[in-house]
Amino acid sequence: MAYAHPSREQLKELLERSNTIAVVGLSDKPDRTSYMVAEAMQAKGYRIIPVNPNAETILGEQCYASLADIPEPVDIVNVFRRSEHTPPVAEDAVAIGAKALWLQLGIANEEAAAIAQEGGLFFVMDRCIKVEDSILLPQGKSK
Repeated sequence: MAYAHPSREQLKELLERSNTIAVVGLSDKPDRTSYMVAEAMQAKGYRIIPVNPNAETILGEQCYASLADIPEPVDIVNVFRRSEHTPPVAEDAVAIGAKALWLQLGIANEEAAAIAQEGGLFFVMDRCIKVEDSILLPQGKSK
C-alpha cells in the first residue's frame, strides 16, 4: 500500500476537529523548530502535550516520557523524530487510540505509514502542521 498525501480538504477537516496535539520529540529549547511549531499551535488554540522524557514541563505543559503515559485522549500525534524512529511511535499512537499521526516536514517512513493506516489513523508525513494550519485555518480554530 503506497502512501498518498491527504487532500487539503482532508487536512482542514482533521485540524478543525482536533484539539489535543501530543508532540513527540518536543524540545525545551526555544530556538528549535519543534518548540517554535508547538508554541505557534498552542497560540492558535490547540492543547499541546509534550512527549520528552528529559524535561518536566515545556510551554507550561506537563511533559510525558511516552505516549502511553498521557492520561487523556489525544487527537493528533505530531512527530519530531528522525524517520527511522517513527515506526514505534506509530505503534504507540495506534495503541493510545489517537485519531491521527503527523510526521513533520522532512520526516517520512512507509512502515510508519502502514502501521498508522492499518491501525485506523489518519496519516500525514513530510508536512509541517504549523504551515498547513496557517494556510487552511488562517483565522484560527472555530470552537
